[in-house]
Parts: sequence; C-alpha cells; structure tokens
Amino acid sequence: MNTRKSGFFKRFFDFCFGLYMLVIAAVCVLVGLLVTIIVPVARWREVLTSGIAKSIFVLSFVPVDVIGREHLPDGDCVVVGNHMSYVDGLLLRGYLPARFSFVIKGEVRKVPVLHFLLRRSGSRFVDRNEGAASARDARQIVKAAKSGQSLAVFPEGTFKADPGLLPFRPGAFAAAVAGKVPTVPIVLAGTRHMLPAGRAIPRFSRIRITILPPIDTAHTAYASRRDLAAEARRRILEVLDEPDLDPPK
Repeated sequence: MNTRKSGFFKRFFDFCFGLYMLVIAAVCVLVGLLVTIIVPVARWREVLTSGIAKSIFVLSFVPVDVIGREHLPDGDCVVVGNHMSYVDGLLLRGYLPARFSFVIKGEVRKVPVLHFLLRRSGSRFVDRNEGAASARDARQIVKAAKSGQSLAVFPEGTFKADPGLLPFRPGAFAAAVAGKVPTVPIVLAGTRHMLPAGRAIPRFSRIRITILPPIDTAHTAYASRRDLAAEARRRILEVLDEPDLDPPK
C-alpha cells in the first residue's frame, strides 16, 4: 500500500511539475518571440534570448550544475555535446555564453514561428539529408567557423528515448578544422529523464553540464575531422554513463 501511495504521489508531482514547466516555457517563448521582433541589434537579441532560455529552468526550480566552466575558451571555439532530450538546446542556450550560435536540424524550417525565433536569436540550420541543400548548409557552417563565430552542435543530429551515444556526423568537426578553433566536448546528464523522445510532459530532474578540456585542432593528431570526431567521442564516453551505440568496427 505504501509503495502504491508513493508511486501515486510521484506521478502526481511529475504531472503538476510538468504542467507548471510547460506554462513557464510557453510564457518565456512568447517573451522571446517579442524580443526577436522588437530588438534591432543581433548581439542584444542573443544576450536577451540566452537569459530567457535560462529563466525557464530557474523559474521551474530545476537544479542545473555546471562543472568545468573554466575549460571554455574565452575566444572562438566549437562546442560538441551528446543529445538526449527536447530540452538540450534550451539548456545550452541558457547556460553557455550568449556568443554561441546553435546549429539546428533543418527540419525546424518547416515550423515558421519556431524557425523565426531561432534564426533571429542567432541559430543556424543544417539539412541532415544528403544532397545539394545539405552540402550548402555544411559550407555555411564552415564559413561561420572561419569567420570567427563560436558554434554549439549536437553531432548526433538527433536523439532517442533509449540511452546511448549515437554516431557522430562530421559537420561540426569539419568546421572546427577549417576554422582552426578548439573543439570543446560537453556531457549532458539528466535531460533524458526530464523529457525524452516520445514524452510530452517534462518530469523533474537534476541536470548536470560537464564541460571537458578543449581539443586543440592545431595538434597534428587531430588535424582531420575524422580523428577530431573520434577523440571528442572518446572523451564524452569517458564521462557519459551510457553505452556506445557506434563502437569501433
């Protein structure tokens, strides 16, 4: 009976928390949309939308621990992290410096309001399918890195409900090599429990962002995108408490 009551109260708490967080997120997204429409300067929009994204977690009383903040270079870099949940992008938008441009899957272009909000807040879009559009998007990302922009990318390109690190796509690492900027692996934990694939209402969860030491692309051992991706993946797996879904052949 006690176990049954405990399970009921946990489900009730998760439901109430989820509805509360959704309301907070909806209000913050509306404010963010107004900001992106009204504010004329791109830098101001980036700073304001970063603060709004962080507010979703703060106002929802979600504990977010950031470990290794000192490893993030002051200059330009490419951040690559594991992808676990719908909230990952919001999380990094709020807890990474506002100077980062986020690379997001091109399918978001089909959602006009969301596409407008993300584009005006500095995000970039990459078509995941092979073909001319994908190649054009990839060239734009490389060009951004060469021009001195800091990028944040989820190189898996997608996420699943089941735990595990999916294969990495090469775009982020090609951009880092072309731009000659450090690659910073980061590891997210707790977001898969909060809002995994297939779930509509978030659950309460403690979240941790672990920022690992940067990988110097000037080092000859990591001068190719393949070697750089392999090293970033190895470092993430050392910290991530999930299986490797793309083990070496």
